[in-house]
Amino acid sequence: CFTFAAIAQETLIPTEEQALLSIFVSDMEENPRPKDKVIFQGKHTKLSFEGVADEAGKFSILLPEGDIYLIKIQGLGSAVDFDELNIPKQAGIVSGKLAVRYRPARTFNLDDVHFETNKASLLPNSFATLDELVEVLLLKTEMNVEIAGHTDAVGDDASNLVLSQKRAESVVNYLIQKGVPSSQLIPKGYGESAPIADNETLEGRKENRRTEARIL
Repeated sequence: CFTFAAIAQETLIPTEEQALLSIFVSDMEENPRPKDKVIFQGKHTKLSFEGVADEAGKFSILLPEGDIYLIKIQGLGSAVDFDELNIPKQAGIVSGKLAVRYRPARTFNLDDVHFETNKASLLPNSFATLDELVEVLLLKTEMNVEIAGHTDAVGDDASNLVLSQKRAESVVNYLIQKGVPSSQLIPKGYGESAPIADNETLEGRKENRRTEARIL
């Protein structure tokens, strides 16, 4: 993955092999989205390039010609698909502008965060998702986030509430260990009180056992 966020825009010069794109990242009302990370993943080469918007919501990036790029926006969980961009191989120098305009979500389901059964211990396969969350929170130091723990309806209400709180605290402790200030984080357990699926089915209970990150 190649990052161009730290390179001064004036040093980026298009070549016959690389197109220069000027990116503007905003919400649907065209308010700039500073510090948003945008990822360009080549469908043919599988190479990834990324840039981070400045305070005006802008950055520039060089992308190799002759590929179709899947554009993703890094959220608090997995990156969200935005659009595709075709940069065909062309003669001469290619440059252009691209507006990345989207409606930012406030709540993100951390799908790949898992715990030991009936415990608050994080499983190792959770770390990749949480490390992505760390990256965003270290970049957006003004952002405060609630880590919300949820359980299914198996067992009694009180035990599930305690378990969900301990799991939320376990996630917060991991983030703090990775350098995120505790002042940005609030752990909150909801137990079985906020289901998103039917607790009468196996699949429904699996969906209800979840961890969310909510922008405050």
